[in-house]
Amino acid sequence: MHRRLIVPSALAATFVLAIPASAANSSAGAPGIGDPYYPAAGNGGYDVSHYDLRLKYQPKTDLLEGTATILATTTQDLSRFNLDFGLGVSEVRVGGKKAAFTKEGAQELVVTPAAPLAKGRSVSVVVRYAGKPSELKIGGWTAWHRTPDGGVAAQEPDSAVWWFPSNDHPLDKATYDVSVSVPDGSQAISNGVLVSQSSKLGWTRFNWRSNRPQATYLATLAVGKFDITTDTTADGLPVLNAYSKDLGDNAGAARASIERTGEVAEWLTEVFGPYPFNALGGYVPNVTSGYALETQTRPFYSPRQFANGANVSVVVHELAHQWYGDSVSVKGWKDIWVNEGFARYSQWLWSEKEGEGTAQELADHVYAQHPADDEFWRVRPGDPGPENQFHLAVYDRGALALQALRNEIGDEDFFAILKGWPAERAYGNAAVGDFVAYAERISGKPLAGLFDTWLYEASKPGALAAAKASVARSAAGEAPQPKSWKHIAATNTIHEHGHAHGR
Repeated sequence: MHRRLIVPSALAATFVLAIPASAANSSAGAPGIGDPYYPAAGNGGYDVSHYDLRLKYQPKTDLLEGTATILATTTQDLSRFNLDFGLGVSEVRVGGKKAAFTKEGAQELVVTPAAPLAKGRSVSVVVRYAGKPSELKIGGWTAWHRTPDGGVAAQEPDSAVWWFPSNDHPLDKATYDVSVSVPDGSQAISNGVLVSQSSKLGWTRFNWRSNRPQATYLATLAVGKFDITTDTTADGLPVLNAYSKDLGDNAGAARASIERTGEVAEWLTEVFGPYPFNALGGYVPNVTSGYALETQTRPFYSPRQFANGANVSVVVHELAHQWYGDSVSVKGWKDIWVNEGFARYSQWLWSEKEGEGTAQELADHVYAQHPADDEFWRVRPGDPGPENQFHLAVYDRGALALQALRNEIGDEDFFAILKGWPAERAYGNAAVGDFVAYAERISGKPLAGLFDTWLYEASKPGALAAAKASVARSAAGEAPQPKSWKHIAATNTIHEHGHAHGR
C-alpha cells in the first residue's frame, strides 16, 4: 500500500533532496534472466557469488528444513528482487534486516528489502524455509526423486527450485557449502569435497564444499543409505562414489562402470586438459528414472543405465561434461550443443581409444542410419528449441558436426581446440557462435558454412556436403555398425531428463 505524504511546500524540496539517488532511481529486478527458451528462469538485478545451505532432512516424512545464506552483488539499484524457489518460506533477511516477501506463481519468491539496495553493493540474503519437495508440483511434476530411503535432487534444466532458493540459470554460477543433517544411519551426498562429518543426538551432519563456480542445476543432493567407496587419483584428487544399498541386479554393473571414474578422468585430461574441479566421483541412488546427469564433480546415474550390464560409455559422457557444460556452461539454453555435442563426441573418442570403432566409423553409421525424411534432420542442434533441447539429434548430429570439423581442419588443430577451449573459457559461459569463432581463430579457416550445414540446416546434408566433410564414405550409403555402437546407443536415455516445465 502506498500512502501519500503531504508536507509544506517549503519543506518539500529539502525532503526530496534528502532521498539518496539510489533510492530514487531504484527499480525491481527482472523476474527472468532473459533466456528465450525459459523466460522465467533466473532473475535480474544481482549476481550470486556463494550459497551456504544448512539443511535438515527426514527421510521418513520427506520434510526438508533449511537456512540458505546467499552472497550476492547488485548489478542495478534495486527496490526489490526475485529468487527462484517453491517451498514454504518463514523469514527473509537482507543485509541482516528483515525483508518483506511474497510468492508469485509456483516458484517466484519476491523479496523487498527494508531499504533499496544501491548498484554494486555486496549483500547477504538469508532465507529460512521448510517443506516436502516431493509434494511441490510445478507444471504438474516434481524434480525431486523420492526413494525408499530418502530423496534426490538431480534434474535438468532445473532442480534447485525444489530444495534451495537461487538465481536459477547457468549464467549465474557460484561456489557452494552444503551442510546436511540426516538421521544416523543415513548419508547425505552432494558436490565437491566432504570436508567434515559429525554426529549428535541421533543425527549426522555432512559438510560438502564446491570451491569452483557451479550452475544451480548442477548442484545435487541425495539422502539415503549408500555403500561408499573412496580413493585418490594420481594427481591427488579425492574420488568418492556412492551406491544405494538396494540396487538389486544392477549393483554389480553400476560399480563395474563407475569405479572406472578415475581412469576415465585421467584419459579425458589428455583430450581436454587439466580437470577443472576439486573432486571426482558419481552416485547411483535407487530411483526409477532412466537418465544420467553431469552434476558437478559427482554425476548422477539412474540404475537403469546399467540394466544391460556395465557401460563405461555413460561415465565417459558425464565426465566429459565436467569440462564441456560444467566448467564452460551455456550462455542460454539454446546453446545446449556446447554441452551435449562434445559429451557425445567424447564417447566416440573413447570407442576409438578402445579399438571398438573410430569416430569416423561412428559418424558414417549415424549419417547412414537416418534417411533424409527422418525427423532427426529437422532438429537443428545449434538452436533446437526448448521442446527438442534433449533430442537425440542434439547429441548425434551434434557429434557429426565435430567429426566434420575434425576432417576439415585436421587432427592437430582439432585436438588443440578441444583442449584450448575449456582452458580459455574456464568457469564461464559460452554460446555456439563463440565456439565457431574460436575454432576459426585457431584453425585459421572460415568455418561458418560448415557449422551452418551441420548445426542449423533443418535437412540432411546432401551427398556433396557429406563427402566434403568426409562423412558417409560408403558408396552404397550404408556403414557397418561399430562394435561400440550398442553401448553408446544404450546411453540414449541419458537425455530423458524428465519434463522441462516451461519456466
